[in-house]
Amino acid sequence: MKRLVFVLLALVLSATAFAQRGGRQQLPPPKEAVAPAIPGVVAAGTKIELVKFPVQNPEGPIGLTDGSGIIFTERGSADRITKIDANGNTSTFVEKGNLTNGMGWDSRGRLISVQRPRGAERVGVLYPPESVATLVDSFEGKPFNALNDLVVTTKDGVYFTDSEGVYFLPPGGPASAVKRVISDIENPNGVQLSPDEKTLYANDKDGEYLLAFDVKPDGTLTNRRNFGKYKSVTVPGHKDPLLAEDNGADGLAVDSAGRVYVATNLGVEVFGPRGEYLGAIPIGIWGGEQNMLSKPANLTFSGPDKKTLYTVGSGAVYRVQLLAQGLPGRRK
Repeated sequence: MKRLVFVLLALVLSATAFAQRGGRQQLPPPKEAVAPAIPGVVAAGTKIELVKFPVQNPEGPIGLTDGSGIIFTERGSADRITKIDANGNTSTFVEKGNLTNGMGWDSRGRLISVQRPRGAERVGVLYPPESVATLVDSFEGKPFNALNDLVVTTKDGVYFTDSEGVYFLPPGGPASAVKRVISDIENPNGVQLSPDEKTLYANDKDGEYLLAFDVKPDGTLTNRRNFGKYKSVTVPGHKDPLLAEDNGADGLAVDSAGRVYVATNLGVEVFGPRGEYLGAIPIGIWGGEQNMLSKPANLTFSGPDKKTLYTVGSGAVYRVQLLAQGLPGRRK
């Protein structure tokens, strides 16, 4: 039965991707789900609100610095950065997104992003217009391949991922100072820092565990370890690249208590500060007898008190009011 449900989930995700690529097939809006009780995180029965549907291949959400909403990237033909305010109103924040995926604010109010134009992948400043610049576009003379996510430190260092590993650009650069700090994750994806920035978390979409590393003073990493074990699974051996992943582990967020939130095929899986599994928040239901889940790709805290968790993925934007609070000083 479980395998049947995940096969049906695969078909739904594939249809969603088809619609986002401009196909004529359209899915109805997903139903709103409710959260189970996760002590200290979310109260039982809390509604996961559908804020916007459909949106085009959304990724990289990040809270606005004043807590008034979020921005996220719409990739593909839209190629823009979209803003959603606290009332659910949408507007264009940046007209040309350079096929951006992950984003983060630095201490100067600049929007740093991983940008994926074919043949010109780079990490750069996307906003404000007068500050647009490329920060780094290669490592050891070779261009990056499939840039994905990033997190900006409080001192403006940048950790970012591509298919070859995790990299660190020290504060202020230059581009030649970029280091590959992880090279042994088969399929790295989301990346995040603990509240004290002494631990870096990285998702491995082909593995069983969320990984953790100690951060050294120079930004390099040591002491790789399994942090939390994912509960999510999907269709094994599927030929569609969208569905051939093992767990769907994608974006990451942390709260002020050091809990880690992971966007996976189950919704948002939540781990305690020591990696203990706390539970999962479902994100939307496509309906039908199987009650298939809507898969989030990435997530972020926002709101004036940073107690609103936003997710994007499967062509939709959701939010849920939490008991937990995001980091007041963290821009992602």
